[in-house]
Amino acid sequence: MSCWQTIADYGLRSLGYGERLLPRGDFTLCQQFTLIGSGMIWNIYFGVLALLAGFFLATALALGKASRVWLLRKASEWFIFVFRGSPLFIQFFFAYFLFVALKGAVPILAPFTAAWLGALVVLFLNTAAYTGEIFYGALLSIPKGDTEAADAYGFSGWNKFRKITWPTMLRLAWPAYTNEAIFLFHATTLVFFSGFPALRQRGDALYYANYFADKTFNPFIPYPILAGYFILLTLVVIGVYGVVNTRLNRHLPRNDRPKLKIRPKLIR
Repeated sequence: MSCWQTIADYGLRSLGYGERLLPRGDFTLCQQFTLIGSGMIWNIYFGVLALLAGFFLATALALGKASRVWLLRKASEWFIFVFRGSPLFIQFFFAYFLFVALKGAVPILAPFTAAWLGALVVLFLNTAAYTGEIFYGALLSIPKGDTEAADAYGFSGWNKFRKITWPTMLRLAWPAYTNEAIFLFHATTLVFFSGFPALRQRGDALYYANYFADKTFNPFIPYPILAGYFILLTLVVIGVYGVVNTRLNRHLPRNDRPKLKIRPKLIR
């Protein structure tokens, strides 16, 4: 079987298209690259949607934590504390069994027991909590002169938030938020190992890498392939966020614009 035929057969297998059965033996490098790359579709799906939805919830959490309203402040503080204080793996585990228990009482919640929705909800809430804390710190770091200048120009309420507070908060938080985005994509590898089943062997990149490692008893081929895919994904994330960072700082002199740097983190 040629490599092109392997790509045609297994390139979209993680989505349910192509060959129904996984290869059983005589694994080629092309098969491993193709299937692990096919699984990356799920990792990108989880990461992109969780980041997009989590961004808006994180903004609300940051504003809530900085609010003078006691109920909003405490609700935001406890939400952030719970999701930052507990391991993501445990959150997946409890969420899955919670959705399974609720499915019996409320059948409409059945889709939440599937990884495509249930795991996405967990990732969305988790990244919103971490990002909300980042945004809250940036909100407190907004120079007092900026808000005073906005008041002097007659800005208030929504206009002040939209034109002064929110852009400044994003500009200050963006480097740290980039690290959170990278970590979130890496964290998507936990989905199919934490309770949410891979139906019909349609898993993510780590699921297929683990499959090849178990069948060949040689982890030194599939796992480096997996690492290579995530390194490429990380470079894409840094590039995209770098473009946004440049846009956020376009009003600054070119030499004063902060640049995003690759700073690998061993722990979160």
